[in-house]
Amino acid sequence: MTGKAGPGAVLSKALVALGCMEHRGACSADQDSGDGAGVMTAVPWKLLGVEEADQAHTGVGMAFLSQDMQQAQGAMKVIEASARKKGFEFAGWREVPVNEEKLGKLAREAMPKIQQFFLRAPGITGDALERALYLFRRSLVVCFREAGQMDLGKGTYLCSLSSRTIVYKGMVRSVVLREFYGDLANPEYETRWAIYHRRFSTNTMPRWPLAQPMRLLGHNGEINTLLGNINWARAHSSDLNQQCDFDKLVRPDNLSLLESCDTQGAEGLEPVVDVAKSDSANLDSAFELLVRAGRDAAEGLMVLVPEAYTSLPDLESRPALQAFYDYHSGIQEAWDGPALLVFSDGKMMGAKLDRNGLRPARYLVTEDGLVCMMSETGAVPIDEGRVKERGRLGPGDMIAVDLERGVFLHNDEIGQDVTSRKPYGEWIERHSLSIPRQPFAQESMMDQVADLPLQLTKFGWSLEDTEMIIADMASTGKESTYCMGDDIPLAVLSSRPHTLYNYFKQRFAQVTNPPIDPLREGTVMSLKVSLGRKGNVLEPNEENARLLRLESPLLNSAELDLVMSTPKFPSRSLSTVYPLTDGPEGLRAAVDRLCNEAVKTVSGGVEVLLLSDRLGSDLEGELTYIPPLLAVGAVHHRLIEEGLRMRASLVIETGQAWNTHQLACLIGYGASAVHPYLALQAVRDWHGEKKTQVQMESGVLPRLTLEQALLNYRDANEAGLLKVMSKMGISLIESYTGAQIFEAIGIGHDLLQLGFRGTPSRVGGLSVSDLAQEVGGFVAKALEMRGGAGSRKLENYGFYKFMVKGEYHHNSPQLSKLLHKAVNGDGDISQYELFSKAVAERPPTTLRDLLEIQSDRPPVPLSDVEPVEAIMRRFCTGGMSLGALSREAHETLAIAMNRIGGKSNSGEGGEDPVRFEPLKDVDQATGLSPRLPHLKGLRNGDIATSAIKQVASGRFGVTPEYLMNADQIEIKIAQGAKPGEGGQLPGKKIDDYIAGLRSSKAGVTLISPPPHHDIYSIEDLAQLIFDLHAINPRARVSVKLVAEVGIGTIAAGVSKANADVIQISGHDGGTGASPLSSIKHAGSPWELGLAEVHRTLMENGLRGRVLLRVDGGFKTGYDILQAALMGGEEYGFGTIAMVAAGCIMARICHTNNCPVGVATQREDLRAKFPGTPADVVNYFAMVAEEVRGLLAEFGYRSLDEVIGRADLLKPREDVALTKTRALNMDFLTQLPDSRQDRAWLRHDGVHSNGPMLDDDIFESVAPAIAQHASHRETIDIVNTDRAVGARLAGEIAKRYGNRGFKGQLDLRFRGSAGQSFGAFAVAGMDVRLEGEANDYVGKGMNGGRVVIVPHPDFRKRTDVSFPDQVIAGNTCLYGATGGILYALGRAGERFAVRNSGAVAVVEGAGDHMCEYMTGGIVVCLGRVGKNVGAGMTGGLAYVYEDDAIASSSLPFDKLVNTGIVKTQRIQTKAGDAQLKAILVDYLNATGSAKANVILKNWNAHVGKFHQVVPPAESSVPEVKDANVKASAE
Repeated sequence: MTGKAGPGAVLSKALVALGCMEHRGACSADQDSGDGAGVMTAVPWKLLGVEEADQAHTGVGMAFLSQDMQQAQGAMKVIEASARKKGFEFAGWREVPVNEEKLGKLAREAMPKIQQFFLRAPGITGDALERALYLFRRSLVVCFREAGQMDLGKGTYLCSLSSRTIVYKGMVRSVVLREFYGDLANPEYETRWAIYHRRFSTNTMPRWPLAQPMRLLGHNGEINTLLGNINWARAHSSDLNQQCDFDKLVRPDNLSLLESCDTQGAEGLEPVVDVAKSDSANLDSAFELLVRAGRDAAEGLMVLVPEAYTSLPDLESRPALQAFYDYHSGIQEAWDGPALLVFSDGKMMGAKLDRNGLRPARYLVTEDGLVCMMSETGAVPIDEGRVKERGRLGPGDMIAVDLERGVFLHNDEIGQDVTSRKPYGEWIERHSLSIPRQPFAQESMMDQVADLPLQLTKFGWSLEDTEMIIADMASTGKESTYCMGDDIPLAVLSSRPHTLYNYFKQRFAQVTNPPIDPLREGTVMSLKVSLGRKGNVLEPNEENARLLRLESPLLNSAELDLVMSTPKFPSRSLSTVYPLTDGPEGLRAAVDRLCNEAVKTVSGGVEVLLLSDRLGSDLEGELTYIPPLLAVGAVHHRLIEEGLRMRASLVIETGQAWNTHQLACLIGYGASAVHPYLALQAVRDWHGEKKTQVQMESGVLPRLTLEQALLNYRDANEAGLLKVMSKMGISLIESYTGAQIFEAIGIGHDLLQLGFRGTPSRVGGLSVSDLAQEVGGFVAKALEMRGGAGSRKLENYGFYKFMVKGEYHHNSPQLSKLLHKAVNGDGDISQYELFSKAVAERPPTTLRDLLEIQSDRPPVPLSDVEPVEAIMRRFCTGGMSLGALSREAHETLAIAMNRIGGKSNSGEGGEDPVRFEPLKDVDQATGLSPRLPHLKGLRNGDIATSAIKQVASGRFGVTPEYLMNADQIEIKIAQGAKPGEGGQLPGKKIDDYIAGLRSSKAGVTLISPPPHHDIYSIEDLAQLIFDLHAINPRARVSVKLVAEVGIGTIAAGVSKANADVIQISGHDGGTGASPLSSIKHAGSPWELGLAEVHRTLMENGLRGRVLLRVDGGFKTGYDILQAALMGGEEYGFGTIAMVAAGCIMARICHTNNCPVGVATQREDLRAKFPGTPADVVNYFAMVAEEVRGLLAEFGYRSLDEVIGRADLLKPREDVALTKTRALNMDFLTQLPDSRQDRAWLRHDGVHSNGPMLDDDIFESVAPAIAQHASHRETIDIVNTDRAVGARLAGEIAKRYGNRGFKGQLDLRFRGSAGQSFGAFAVAGMDVRLEGEANDYVGKGMNGGRVVIVPHPDFRKRTDVSFPDQVIAGNTCLYGATGGILYALGRAGERFAVRNSGAVAVVEGAGDHMCEYMTGGIVVCLGRVGKNVGAGMTGGLAYVYEDDAIASSSLPFDKLVNTGIVKTQRIQTKAGDAQLKAILVDYLNATGSAKANVILKNWNAHVGKFHQVVPPAESSVPEVKDANVKASAE
C-alpha cells in the first residue's frame, strides 16, 4: 500500500505465490501444457520505454495474434489503421520476448504470436482514456468486418488494453510463466501490485485466451447461472445501447474518437457476453461494462455478485445495505455460483467471495503495508514477525486496497461507502409496490366442477397425477417420494401421450460447482420475484425502483387479480388457445400470432403480460392450446429479438402445470410467475372427496382445512422449486428465470428454434407438427369424454406405478419372475434365454433400443473368445448402502461379486470390519457360518467385503480402516435417481447396528448433504482424490458422475484431477427413496453421457488416463456389448442385481416394508430373504456367456477388441416410433475412429500423488509403527505439503485397524500446512503445527490429536489478539469419527460439518458450525457465524459468549438454526465437568490465554456458555439430570 517495496518485490512474490498454487491448476494430455497461468499488474512503463510525460495518455495493448505470420501481420495492419481512424495516435508495436522452448507440446502447437501495441490519445487521461480504449477494443470486431478480414478478427484476442493495467498469461504451468515471458524476469519490471492466477479448466477446454487473469478479474470458481445471465444480458443489450450514452463519459474534445465508438446500435460493438466464452470471461465482460460506465470496481461487483443479504442476522440495523441490494435485484440478475473474485481496474484492487462462501480466501496485512490475499495461506512467503492481521473472507465479503490513497478497506467500510452514494431506500419507498401473500379462494374457480375431469384430460393429466402428486402435496406439504428409478420409455419413444415438459431434463451441478443445500442452508436462497419494466443498470436512477414485488412466483387467484389490476403497472392478458380445426399445422401459426400480439402489446406500454389458456366454457368450441411451455419460451425469445424483453414480465395462467418440474420449466424459459389454476382446483376437488374426508376422520390423513391443503400444495411446490434451483447451485429464483438449464431429449430443430433456442438437443425429435398432434390427442380424449363416448374418469397411464395395461416398465414383476427362474438352483440357461428374449423384444424404451450391431467381419468359433471369467471381472454392482439394503442383501451381493472376480460397491453406509477377512468357519453341508449366521449358501474362502468403498457427501462409515480395505475408492458426486440432491435414510431403517456403522443415533433420520463440503470445485475434487491416494496408495480412485450435457468437459477435468476411474450413470438408476420429480426429470440417458465422455477424452488425448465404467438399466449381454462399443470398459448392475438376489420389484424400498427382506431392516422381513450368492453368480455367468456368444457371432475374440468401436452401431430400420421419425443417433455412433490405435485401452496402475512430505516422514516412523513404539520429530512444512499424516494413518490402520496401534508418534511441524492437514489421523498420532493451516484440517480423522497454534514469531507480537486471527481454513473435521482437534485461533466456514465423534476446541468459527453433526463435542470460545447447528442430530456444542463477544456480534440465539437443536445454559454437573476437562486439556496443549482466564474463574465464566443440544442428546447426563423426568420431546 505504501509503495515502498523494492522495484520487483511485489511481482516476485506474486510469481512465487503462483508457483505455490500449481497443484490447484491442471495440465493437458501432455502433462506439461498448463490449463492457464497469468499475472495482471500495473503497466511497467520503464520496461516498455514510455516516457513519463506520455504515460498518462497512452494505452498499452497485449495482443494474441494468429500463428500464421501473414495473418498476424494482416491483423496488425487492421488494428493500426482502425486506431488511427478512431482518432488515436498509433505509437508502434513491440514484440514480446518469449521462450517457446519452455512450453509443453500442446501449448506450443497452439501458441499465438504475442505483440504489444501503444495508442496515444492526447487530451484524454484517466477514466476517460480507459473508456475510450475499452470502446475501441470492443469495436475491433466491426473494424475487421469492415476491412473484410473477419477471419483475422477471430484469430485476434486482446488480453488487455489499458493505460493502467497489463496482463501476461498463457497455456502454461505456474513456474513456466516467468520462464516463458522474458519481461517477467526483467529487473526493470516495476509494479506496486499484482494479481496471479492458475487455472483448472472445467466448463471449457484449455485455450490461450481463456487463461487468467482476464481484463479486470481473476476468477476461482464457477458461475452456475451463466446461461441465464447470458440470455438476460442479451435482453438488456437494447436498453444499454439506446440509453447509455458513452459520449458523456469521455471528454468531448476528441469527436472523431467518440463518434466512431458510439454504442448506438448493436452492430457497433462486439457483444458483452457470448456463449462461446468461458463463465469467467463473460463475468469479466459484464463487470468491465459496469466499471467503464462509471461504477467503481467494488460497487460493480456488489451489483453483479450480491451477498445473501436477506439472511444477514443484523439486516435490520443496515437499512442502506438492504435498500442497495433490493434496488439492484430488480434490474440486474445475480451472477451466482462459487466464486472468489480478485479484481483491479488500476485504481483499486481487492477480492470478493460469493454469497455462500464456497471458495477459500485468506489474507494478511503486515505492519509495513503489504497486503496479500490467496486461496491458500502460506503461498506468499512472509516474515511472521511483521504480520499484524490474519483474516479470511466470509460469505459475500469483500476486501480492497485503494491504490491511489494507499488504504486497506474491510468489508463493512466498503459496504457503507457504496450503499450511501444514492438514496436507494427512498426510491424504493416511493416507487416500489409489494403484493403480500393472499388467502386462497374457498369456492370453486370453475363454472362447472363436473367439467374438471374433462379439463384435466385436455391438459394431459392422468389419474396418478391427482392420486399421487396432488394428494401427497396437499396432505403433507411435500413432494411425492418413490423408489427404484425411472424404468419407462423416454417420452419421445413412448407410444403414450406426454406433456411437453417430459421432453426436458433438468441439469445439475457436479464437480465443477456444488449444489446448494436448500434444507440446511436455505437462508441464502430466495423465491422473491419482481415484475414490471426493468431499468438500465448502467444508469441508476429513481425510475428503476418502480417494480411490483412478489413473495413467490406461485400465484393464487387473489394474487393474480392484484397483479393484473394494479394501475401503476399496465397489464394485459393474451390467450394461448386456438381452433382445433386448424390442424397440426395450426400450432406454428398460433405461436406466431401470439408472439406478434405480444410484441405489439409490449410496444404499447404493457409491463405485465399474462399468457392464459383458461378455456372456461370454450371447451364446447373445440379449441386446442399452445402448450404453456412453448408459449412462454416463444414469447420470451421473440421479445428478446425485438429488444423489448426488459420492458415487460411474463406471467403464465395455465391448466397444464401441477408439479415442481413443470413450474421449473415455465420459470426456466422466461415466466416470472405462474398461476396453476387447474392444479389449485384439483386440490379443492381432492379435499372435497368423500374418500379424503373419511381418511381424515380415521387418522390416515391429517385433519386439514381447505386453506391448509392449498397452503400445503404451495409449500410443496415452493420447496420443490428451491430444490430444483439448488441442484444447479442457484440461490435466487430471478437468476433461474430464463436460464434454460435443461436438456431436451426428443425435441427437433424447428420446435427448438420456435421456443427453446440455446437448449441442447442432441438426438433431434418432435417437430412443431408432431407436438400439435400429441396435444391434439389429449384434446380428442376430452372431447370423447364430453360426448359420452369415453369414461369421465381420468386415464391411468401407468407412468409411475406398473400396471398391466399401462405404460411399459422394463423392471416389471413378470421380468423379475423370469429371471428368478433362471438363476435359482444351478441356473437354467433356457429360462435366461426367455428373459433375454423378452428384453430384446420390448418396445423402444432407451436410446440403445434404436441401435443394432452390424459386424465388419465373419464369425469366429466360440472357443476362440475370452472366457466367462475374464468378462465377469468387468462387472460391478451399484452403490447400494447397507441401511438402504438389509445385511443379507448387501453381503450376498458382495460375496457373489468377489466369487466372480468382479466388484461390489459398499454404498455410503460404511462396512462392518467383520467382513474384511475371508470366511473359514463355513459348514460345508449347510452353507452356514457362525460369523455371518444370517446368510446361506456360503463357502469357506468367501469374503463379504466390498471391493469398491464409497465416499459420499455424508461420509457415513468412512474411517481409515474402511478406506484401507478397499481395492477401489469411489467418490459419489451424484446418483442417477436424484442428481444434485443429498441422500436420505429414514429413521425407521436405522437400528443400533446401522447407527453404529454410521456413527449416528438409532431411529434418527440421516441426510447426506447435496454437496460434498470438500468439493466445491474441480481443484477441490483433485484434493480429495489426492487425500484418498495418500491414505491408500494401492487403491484406485473412481469418480461417479451422472449423465448430462457437458459431462465430457467435466470428465476431462476429472481425468486431469488424477482419478483412475470415471463412472457414468444414467438418469434411470436409483434404488432408495427419491422425490418423484427427481426420478423422472433429472439427468440424461447413460448412452449420451458415455458417448460424450469417451469422445471428449479421445479428442483431447486423455482417454488413456482413466478407465470408463457405465451403468444404467443393464440386463443382458447385448446391453453390455452396446455399452462397450460406445466406450465403456466396465459395467455396473444395480436394480437387476437385486432382482437376481431375490427382489420382486414391490417398489416400497423407502417404507422399510420390503416383503422379501432385500430393502428393510425389520428382522421379521429380513428372515424372508431368499437369495444366495450362487443366484447372483448364476446371473452374471449367464450374462457373460451371452456376451461371449455375441462376440463370436460378430467375429471378435474379446471385449477389448470392440470397446470404442461405435462404427459397428447402426440405427435399427425395423423400429417404428409412434411420435416421430426424426431421431438422429449420430451422437452415439459417430465417435472417434479407434480401429487402428488401441493404445488408450492400456491403463497404467494406480495413479501416484508424486513425491509427498509423508513419504519422507514414513521412512523415519516406519520402525515405530511396526513395533508399537514411540517416535518424535520436528519438520518444516509449506502449503504445498498436503494431506500430511494421511499415509501414516493408512499404514497404521492397515496393520492394526482404527484403534489397535499402541505406540505414539509425536510430529511437530512449523510453517503453513497445506490442505487436509492431519486427515484420517488415527489413535497414536499426536500432530502439532506452529503456524497456520488451510482447508480440511482433520478431515475424516478417527483418533489421535491435532493441535494448531500460531507461529512463535507471530505469537511474540503484543498488539495482536490471537483468538481473532484466522488459523485454520474451511470445512475442518469433515466426516471425523474420533480424535481431538485444538486450534488457537479462528476457523472458517462449516467447522465440524458431519463430525460424528471428534472433540474440538476453537476460538472462533464462520457460518454453519456443527452442520449435520451426529456425534462428538465442539467447544467455541469466540465469535461464530450464522446457522449454527443446522441439521445437527447428535453430539453437543458449547459456545462461549461474554459481554465483549455479545457487543461485537449478534446474540447467539439469533445465530443458531433451531430447526432441530435447542440451546440452553449448562444445567448439570456432568456437563460442567465435561466442558471443564476439555478446556483444561486444551489449555495444556495450546497455552490459550482465553482458556486460562475462563478456567481461573470458572464459576464466573461457566454460565456464559451456551449448550447446543439436538433431541437425541436431550436426556444424556451432560444435558439433563437423570432424576429429572425427560420432557415429552
